[in-house]
Amino acid sequence: MQLRFGLTLALSAFSLVGCSSMGINNGSLDYKNTASLEPLKYPEGSMVRPATPLYPAPVVDPLAIEHAPKLENKKGNRFAIPRPDKAQENTSINSQNDSTNVSRPQLVRDGNQNPLLKIDGNSATIWQYTLATLSSLNHTVVGQSKNSYEVTIKVDQKVYVLRLTSVGSSHNLAVFNADNSFADQEKAAELLTQIYQNWPA
Repeated sequence: MQLRFGLTLALSAFSLVGCSSMGINNGSLDYKNTASLEPLKYPEGSMVRPATPLYPAPVVDPLAIEHAPKLENKKGNRFAIPRPDKAQENTSINSQNDSTNVSRPQLVRDGNQNPLLKIDGNSATIWQYTLATLSSLNHTVVGQSKNSYEVTIKVDQKVYVLRLTSVGSSHNLAVFNADNSFADQEKAAELLTQIYQNWPA
């Protein structure tokens, strides 16, 4: 009894898995060997309504057939859709490009009229551009946070903290005093305008 059950189970597994892995011809490519047939001819004098085909076969250019993609397995005996390897590579390239794309900054103000720079894109790339812009402006960098996008700079002998905050893919660059209060609006607007005008992207 156990031998019969084991044999039945093995044959079932072989029929389900073995056929597909061995690539046995299952007739799925038989459509390539079809031939065109002439329309039906009725005997003369017979009372037959004229028949029009519901789905007429299209006329395909032989050049199109020659250059058509081969939807078959490696052995060429079964229908198989090609794996989307190229599409996945293109998607990963596009996602890498998207991750480094950064929009031009926009000078905006919050509800309390504090000036901000609004920038869309990858936060790490935005922060690199911000540091590069500060370097080109020759502002003295006093310190930089290791855990967040925050840098302390000295402008006209006064210390300011420049901080990048994120909401989704949108980011705001704001200027604060050393005590974490918003910097004077005129001074902050002046610094952010300099960054805006010298933005490398």
